[in-house]
Amino acid sequence: MNAETSARARLAHIAVALRAHAPTTAQRDPPFFEAAVALVLRATATDGIELLFIKRAARDSDVWSGQIALPGGRHAPADRSLEATAVRETLEEVALDLRRDGTILGTLDELRPRTPVLPPVIVRPFVATIAPGISASMSDEVADLFWAPLDIVLGPAAAVETEIEVRGLRTRRPAIHYGGHIIWGMTERILRNFAEVVA
Repeated sequence: MNAETSARARLAHIAVALRAHAPTTAQRDPPFFEAAVALVLRATATDGIELLFIKRAARDSDVWSGQIALPGGRHAPADRSLEATAVRETLEEVALDLRRDGTILGTLDELRPRTPVLPPVIVRPFVATIAPGISASMSDEVADLFWAPLDIVLGPAAAVETEIEVRGLRTRRPAIHYGGHIIWGMTERILRNFAEVVA
């Protein structure tokens, strides 16, 4: 089996697993607003699959400022669905058109963190593939972006309980370490759910 065929077979397995998954939805007791993010996968030339991450630009108004995240953002009234939100935000933030150059494979479980330090958001993650060779580029909302090998970021060696400083307070949280980046919070939880669904 060559690299391209192997990666294609694995992406097909991921698609089947997502179709079989019945994602849980969060309770919609007010107050809340909705958002969507995209796990963007692409096959590599070396028999692998990689996943796109962004580093959010530093902004005083953003409680997730400077964190490693997935492309995405707040649902807008003009968006026909949360899937449309994920597609629009991915295009705006990293210039990837998931409808033209990719495929939405499915949905993961919604997240609704209930903590006074975060806004009352409900996040729906979508999993998508993008064609090999399609490049991402940064908008002014993004300080950095990188592709990481899926097997490494989901592997046990990358998972390290880590001391994180959040608004002046230090706390220990589950995290994923890759290339000097620390992936934690909702993004880490989304990745853990993804790994469980496609195992």
